[in-house]
Amino acid sequence: MPLPQLDMPVTVAVIGSGSMGGGIAQLAAQAGHPVRLFDAQEGAAERALERISADLAGAVKRGRLDDAQKDAVMGRLSVANTLLDLEGCGLVVEAIVEKLEPKQTLFRQLEEVLDESAVLATNTSSISITAVAQGLVHPNRVIGWHFFNPAPRMKLVEVIAGLETDPALVAEMHALSRAWGKTPVDAPNAPGFIVNRVARPYYAEGLRLLAERLAPLEAIDRLMREAGGFSLGPFELIDLIGVDVNLSVTESVYAATQQDNRYAPHLIQQELVRAGHFGRKSGRGFYDYRPTAGKLHAVGLAAVGEAPALRVAGDLGLLQPLVERLQGAGATVSRDDGLAAGSFAFGEVTVALTDGRTATERAAGGGPLLLLDLARDYATTTLVGAAASAGADAHLPVLAAALQPAGIELLRLNDVAGLGVMRVVCGLANEAADLVTWTGTSAQDIDVAMVLGTAYPVGPLAWADAIGPSRVVQVLEHLHAHYGEARYRRSPRLLRARFAQESLHA
Repeated sequence: MPLPQLDMPVTVAVIGSGSMGGGIAQLAAQAGHPVRLFDAQEGAAERALERISADLAGAVKRGRLDDAQKDAVMGRLSVANTLLDLEGCGLVVEAIVEKLEPKQTLFRQLEEVLDESAVLATNTSSISITAVAQGLVHPNRVIGWHFFNPAPRMKLVEVIAGLETDPALVAEMHALSRAWGKTPVDAPNAPGFIVNRVARPYYAEGLRLLAERLAPLEAIDRLMREAGGFSLGPFELIDLIGVDVNLSVTESVYAATQQDNRYAPHLIQQELVRAGHFGRKSGRGFYDYRPTAGKLHAVGLAAVGEAPALRVAGDLGLLQPLVERLQGAGATVSRDDGLAAGSFAFGEVTVALTDGRTATERAAGGGPLLLLDLARDYATTTLVGAAASAGADAHLPVLAAALQPAGIELLRLNDVAGLGVMRVVCGLANEAADLVTWTGTSAQDIDVAMVLGTAYPVGPLAWADAIGPSRVVQVLEHLHAHYGEARYRRSPRLLRARFAQESLHA
């Protein structure tokens, strides 16, 4: 089967005119392609063109386009009233409902309309490309081309080959992606591909932490944003995506992984969907967006007393930048070689970074212990979370007083294993390493995909390298021991990095 020259102004058909389909149509037209937009719902394609026109008008107003450019883009867009109107298109991008059977039916219908060289691309976010192509006369022309919303602005696109996809088509789609201004990555034809697979722990561990009452949900979101460096907390992000949409992807990955407990849907999210609380689009989700809703405010812990003098271990590890910052803000600091590596102390209280155990477990038989959560950058963070061992809560305000002069607010966390940022980051790193192990996806592609596709502050494997694969494994081992669940099993790739003392990008 000859492949079309996709870098030429081939006519593009987009099927499905929702926010994703409309965005892809706009993107194709802006790249210079004639575009035919089809939607089975009457009037939907016309409404999509109106939205595209309004978006381009906004670009003109901001000075990013002129009127002539806007008119040229709109001139390349047209509505197809039936599938027969797509005859002659060299590339079809499907963006319909995220269910296998409708996609299969659509592509079988398209085979009767299009030339055999036309490429059939599916924008599915989690369904097997091989399954979508099943039963087609020319399954070698089917490929996954997964954009991210909003398609005209998000830079990432995942390119996914099915079992019978022509390898030459993969290279063609990479070139076309770049021509459209996107950064393509090769994603495996595995549940969730890269982004929707690796991101699962961000939502799943967030929901478990909420269920365990690590902190109120807005405090967890704030912790992930301000200490972790994520653009949105897990609950803000789910509300933005759509609680129902996020749950659907979770269920899809869960089913495709033979109901692996690591990907199991959470009751909290299921209950919200049952109640019709779908997030921003419905006015209620984890948060209440209705005009009458009261505003919530997650506040940090009030500092009590003067900043205490600190004794620090000779090897502070990841806490070194934090102690240097406190010292720069005027803290009295002295070295104490009797302290365990990676810790500091004031009075009888020891402060250390979480290792996946609870503070109460680590302090058993010893003095009061305060555990700090991970921060993306202790040298600049404005917020740090901390939990106390049993009976040691009264020492948290004193720790807050130590942090306050350096401009760091302390957020009180309940004594939950692994705390918040550390537990989520280790989960993300483990999932990413598992993807490397079982699919051969490159560490570089995974990190690029997670930064561009989800706006993570750094790729999960690069983050694991920064904090140390050994530490990530240790946290997961302690979580596994604490909960007794296989969801915290360690990836073989992560274990190799630990024992070989090598980078996960090696």
